[in-house]
Amino acid sequence: MHRFFRFLFTSIMIMSFVIAGNQLAVAADGQIFFKGSSTLAPVISQVAQQFMEKYGTWNKIDASLPDAKIEIFVSGGGSGEGVKAVLDGTSNFGMTARTVKEEEKKAIGDYHEFHIGTDALTISVNPDNKVCQVKPNLTKDELVKIFSGEYRTWNNLDPALAKEEIVVVIRDIGGGAHEVFQKSIMKKVDVTPSAIQSPSMGALVTKVIENKNAIGYASFGMVNVHEGEIIPLKVDGVEPTVENILDGTYYVSRPLLVVKKGNMSPIEKAFIDELLSAEGMKIVEQMGFVPAK
Repeated sequence: MHRFFRFLFTSIMIMSFVIAGNQLAVAADGQIFFKGSSTLAPVISQVAQQFMEKYGTWNKIDASLPDAKIEIFVSGGGSGEGVKAVLDGTSNFGMTARTVKEEEKKAIGDYHEFHIGTDALTISVNPDNKVCQVKPNLTKDELVKIFSGEYRTWNNLDPALAKEEIVVVIRDIGGGAHEVFQKSIMKKVDVTPSAIQSPSMGALVTKVIENKNAIGYASFGMVNVHEGEIIPLKVDGVEPTVENILDGTYYVSRPLLVVKKGNMSPIEKAFIDELLSAEGMKIVEQMGFVPAK
């Protein structure tokens, strides 16, 4: 997996929006809106930026498309918000970093999804934490004890480690990442109330980088971007690698999906075709994820 340049949001058209009622969030010809997963948002934004720079107007792609400026807006909020935006009709597409539930599919109705890639939740720590050398492999049972708060200091995990507080860092409880972690690792055991809830995966990774006693479930993509600044541990003896994620050996993984209600318009199809193209998949890989193709 290639290390990718630091992603600069200032160069990309990312926009938060609030639309009342059920009116579709397309204000003018040529505009497309994406909402949802903060993990997937930078990928869609990067593909969109290159797409807009390459073509400029839709008719440059195909003469049958409108002579209108290509404008693609991407905002986060979490996987649940992505599904809700599609359900409410306030966004053309939703972005999720988890499997869409059957009840959500039924609520949307004419449901369509596009598999962009696969991410894994790596159990990651600060490189200055001696757990990297003393306990580079953690069992599921040990993870439950750490994230539930049963192990409060690092020496509870291993006597060779310091008697310093374990700082648990998670995504917001209602987000897709936490849902995947809860189902894969914690099951029916709750995460400690003292855990730091991060508003985005980037914020979670920053907390781990800044605190040598922190541990969190960092996105595989973010770990690749921040190679050397954050160290992923093995889970039940399995390292989070592309091969292990693809064959399911590393089981704390999740799909990266774009979802939609109803058939696509011609301009929507043009962008999704670009996203799923070899060029789009290259960006997915460059940003640290496992591409769908």
